[in-house]
Amino acid sequence: MALLTISGEPGSRWDEVAHGTAQLLGFELVTESRLTQWMADEFGDAMVAPRAWGPAAVSVLARLAKEHHLVVAVDGAEELFRPMPSLLRTRVEAPWMQRVGNIMLDQRLEKSAAVSHLAELDNGRKRRRKARFGRASPRASAREVSGIDLTLNLAHMDVAQATDVLAAAAAKRLEHQGVLPSMFADELLFETRLQLAKRGVVPAAAATALATTAAMQRARFGHPSEKMFANLLDFYRIEWEYEPRSFSLQWNKNGEVTEAFTPDFYLPQFDLYVELTTMKQSLVTKKNRKVKLLRAIYPHINIQVFYQRDFQDLVFKYGLKMAAS
Repeated sequence: MALLTISGEPGSRWDEVAHGTAQLLGFELVTESRLTQWMADEFGDAMVAPRAWGPAAVSVLARLAKEHHLVVAVDGAEELFRPMPSLLRTRVEAPWMQRVGNIMLDQRLEKSAAVSHLAELDNGRKRRRKARFGRASPRASAREVSGIDLTLNLAHMDVAQATDVLAAAAAKRLEHQGVLPSMFADELLFETRLQLAKRGVVPAAAATALATTAAMQRARFGHPSEKMFANLLDFYRIEWEYEPRSFSLQWNKNGEVTEAFTPDFYLPQFDLYVELTTMKQSLVTKKNRKVKLLRAIYPHINIQVFYQRDFQDLVFKYGLKMAAS
């Protein structure tokens, strides 16, 4: 995968630079409208909350990047990805009067109307960035967590020249740093889907075979981590059942059950029971004792205990195969 993000000021012609660069490089072009449609396909027609917009966008883009090199022409796209090889984050600027002139030409407006319209566009851009990323202005440099690697000022070049410069810079970076392996996209995808699962954002089509039953099960989760885990399983199309069976572990002399254990989840596609746990040692010890006893009494039962940090191992072992199918 290779990623080139381009954003810019309204009226600076940054979208034209993005289109031209994608054509020169032969990359897939991602515009705001296309990304919005893909997000609707994945998460349904309901609007994704602004603060969840970033992870939701990356979830879509990382999946697409496994098959295509991308030019992401979305304002604020540089905020979506942390610095990494084969990523070039670009901003296009132009002097204010030049932007006003472009608006006059594009919209066939008089100067006063173009000035007002540009002010509206600038304010709208700031509000959108503030809602999505918590800040109205782009970060100043690539040294920050996310920032700009290359700034093109169209006061000194036209669109065609800027396109040539950007395409050459992107090709140079790929030549020196290469393309990131698919596994990196998988890890990026997992990180963002975990963030979305924590926020309660789930795919439009439930992965569970019995969606109605799953919806009922969601209402009675015993702990927030269980709901998050179910959301994550849905992203990877892993069918799940919540607390479907209790196992008797100890009996009194009359044959009455005195102790039982109900694992949190059952994954029918893999015949696997999953028990979630926290970092609290007393709970871990108690659950491990029950799991050990269950394995001794029911050796044919496949069960594993998972911390949240183990979720990625589970998903990469089972979920990538299901998501690809």
